[in-house]
Amino acid sequence: MREDMRKVILASSSPRRRELLATLALPYEISTAPVEEIPLEGESPKDLVQRLALAKAKAVRTTNSQDIVLAADTIVVFRDKILGKPRDESEAKEMLLALRGNWHLVFTGVAVLAPPSLELLAVECTYVLMRAYSLEEVEAYVNSGKAMDKAGAYGVQDEGFCPVAEIKGCYTNVMGLPLCLTVELLGKVGFDFEASPVQICERATPLEFRGSHALRPPPGC
Repeated sequence: MREDMRKVILASSSPRRRELLATLALPYEISTAPVEEIPLEGESPKDLVQRLALAKAKAVRTTNSQDIVLAADTIVVFRDKILGKPRDESEAKEMLLALRGNWHLVFTGVAVLAPPSLELLAVECTYVLMRAYSLEEVEAYVNSGKAMDKAGAYGVQDEGFCPVAEIKGCYTNVMGLPLCLTVELLGKVGFDFEASPVQICERATPLEFRGSHALRPPPGC
């Protein structure tokens, strides 16, 4: 990595995205601004996450900075319905019970802004199968508060719940920041990495899910 690189401004307060970005060993800081996360009528999942990621990035960009702005937006799509963050515990429980034992899609839009006016946008999609967890497990997880700040009301990395049985595609995408895609976009604005995007992403993936990148992308992605 070149020592003279500008730092990255991560436009997210998500601890999962912060944790993933930290694995890249880049200088970065956090800056956030409120963005209304409401789908437009007829908007596709891909268009939605790209639009929101770009809006989050633009909301923190400053005209006199030489830094790179990175933003992301993640949604869950189940049976053509978009699931964002639950509004309350009742909705969180409803989401988790609907997803139980079923496959769904996770979309993340990633935006990278570089001065003076470069805007890069891309989308990662992953197919996820949830295990057949019990009602008691769902209630305990929702009561813990961990479901409330996550799209689809779950975190793939939450060891106390471990809701995911299988993944086809990028594991870090399900966490909220696809490192494979992020590294690719950051490479286009001057960052150098010692390994390929997929190799870097695999390093941040638990052993039981490594190799999922090699699986054929699912229908709908």
